[in-house]
Amino acid sequence: MLSCATPPTTQLGDFLQLIWTFLSLSLFSLGGGNTLLAEYHHISVEQFCWLTDSQFSDIYALAEAAPGPSSMIVGLLGMGAAWKEGPWMALVSAYAAELAILVPSTLLMVVACLSWKRLEHSPWRVAFERGLGPITLGILFVVGFKILNTANHGVPGYLVSIVVCFLMLRTRLSPLWFMGVAGLLGGLGIINR
Repeated sequence: MLSCATPPTTQLGDFLQLIWTFLSLSLFSLGGGNTLLAEYHHISVEQFCWLTDSQFSDIYALAEAAPGPSSMIVGLLGMGAAWKEGPWMALVSAYAAELAILVPSTLLMVVACLSWKRLEHSPWRVAFERGLGPITLGILFVVGFKILNTANHGVPGYLVSIVVCFLMLRTRLSPLWFMGVAGLLGGLGIINR
């Protein structure tokens, strides 16, 4: 893990760095916002020290539990990055980070969708679509492993994660049941960090 001795900057410099960070990541979220989770962790915990490992895990859980897109985590990371400046700056940073991650990729998708139909029978389109599947699955596997290592800090946590993974693959139970049971285990103190 890298040291959190980032050089001091101005409030405006931090704000512009936050916007640039998420703008530069916007076009790399193949397969959805969660594919960038490992990079979000690296940036917010290791590089800029906006959050601790524990705070990152909590923010991830909150973003996943809330209704809406998985990119909601970016707004929460933006908020965490500027929280030391006060709640108003935290809100401004949250909106700026969310816009920075969503606007470029959304504009690219609009342009792609407008021309994608024209390439319907092109061998390039077929190859592109087939190639993205394994890439996205590989990225999601790494992200899942990163969250497992970030969130679980003991044998009971790892055991619950393994059991949940097995049951998710072998049953048709709703993930809400697993979330409820894990929350109950945490509330009872069986699983803790």
